[in-house]
Amino acid sequence: MSDVSFVRTEMLPEKAPPASEVGVIGWARHNLFSGWFNSALTIVSIAAIYYVLSGVFPWVFQSVWNADSLGECREIMKATWGSTHGHACWGVINDRWEQLLFGFYPSELYWRPIVSLILLLAALSPILFADRVSPKMLILTAAYPFLMVFLMWGGTIWGPLSAAFGFVIAYLIIKYATEAVGELFAMIAGVAVAVIWWLLLSGPIVEALSSAMPIGIEAVASRKFGGFMLAILLGVVAIGVSLPIGIVLALGRQSDLLIVKALCVGFIEFIRGVPLITLLFVASLLLNIFLPPGTNFDIILRVMIMMTLFSAAYMAEVIRGGLAALPRGQYEGADSLGLDYWQAQRLIIMPQALKISIPGIVSTFIGIFKDTTLVSIIGLFDVIGLASAIRADTAWNGIYWELFAFIAFLFFIVCFSMSRYSMYLERKLQTGHH
Repeated sequence: MSDVSFVRTEMLPEKAPPASEVGVIGWARHNLFSGWFNSALTIVSIAAIYYVLSGVFPWVFQSVWNADSLGECREIMKATWGSTHGHACWGVINDRWEQLLFGFYPSELYWRPIVSLILLLAALSPILFADRVSPKMLILTAAYPFLMVFLMWGGTIWGPLSAAFGFVIAYLIIKYATEAVGELFAMIAGVAVAVIWWLLLSGPIVEALSSAMPIGIEAVASRKFGGFMLAILLGVVAIGVSLPIGIVLALGRQSDLLIVKALCVGFIEFIRGVPLITLLFVASLLLNIFLPPGTNFDIILRVMIMMTLFSAAYMAEVIRGGLAALPRGQYEGADSLGLDYWQAQRLIIMPQALKISIPGIVSTFIGIFKDTTLVSIIGLFDVIGLASAIRADTAWNGIYWELFAFIAFLFFIVCFSMSRYSMYLERKLQTGHH
């Protein structure tokens, strides 16, 4: 036998990369200066950024905050910097910020929209962060629409309570009549009884209770609503109500029932084929023509309805895309478990479709929130309408960029927050494995 000799070899330590290949220097070399073309683009981009910031920073920070008119602003600019160009007059924001935020809402009642906003955030918390917030907070979520109406418009408490009682009636009928007549007929009966209560019975009862026990707070007319508060009010209502309506329309469009499908398709295609501004003009000018004489239909309520229907039509198509993206095996799996239609939709189909549709849903939400500025065309003093009114004032006649920069900042905060939350929700619901 031959001897076998073993040679022991030791691993040599890996040579460390040079300092120019790691850290910030390495990142810059690979991403900004990886070639002559990328280096040229980087230099041109840096020059462009410097040019923009060199004009924006002095305009924003070397500015006037305490002034009662544009003329006073310009005098301070000349005395301080020797020129009126390249400096912002933020005095208009300092002077009119309350009007831009609250419109003509009574200043002594500003606490009511502020409390409504705080309650809105609290009511959304168990929905947006269900894994971190107690489910008991859903009680506030259910009660918030009625609390918001009571706080914002005021008046007697019996109106919001009667509206809430209609939903309670519908819930009880659906809950206890489902076993007897089936879920579909129970839902139809519950909605029908609630509508009868709201249209025929609640009015006289509310008037009687208001006369006998006038419990409430000071009423505020809708014409005093305005500013960014009005945009948030319209946006929250349109976003919150259009999602469930859009789900129903998307399911109705895929229904095998010919009449239901035709109604849903007709509604969706008509609304999506008409500009929102046309619907707002219908709500503002034409709707009263078809109402009985003497009917007082609040203008903000009319705008809410039109914006909700407009958003719901687009939401239906987004959700229908999510439903179409699901593989057929999900429907077959629901059938194999013995689930009926509504159980399959609630437990299996709709959660997956909504997860797929998150980017489109949030895009629709952001779009409808930005479209709230269109109400200035029909005479409502939202933040854009108030900016035009402020510019028409002799004290601030000629101001321009500062007002719209402030308005853009407000909308950016809300829209960017919705966008970031959608990204968080997508990461949270990501179930794929790599």
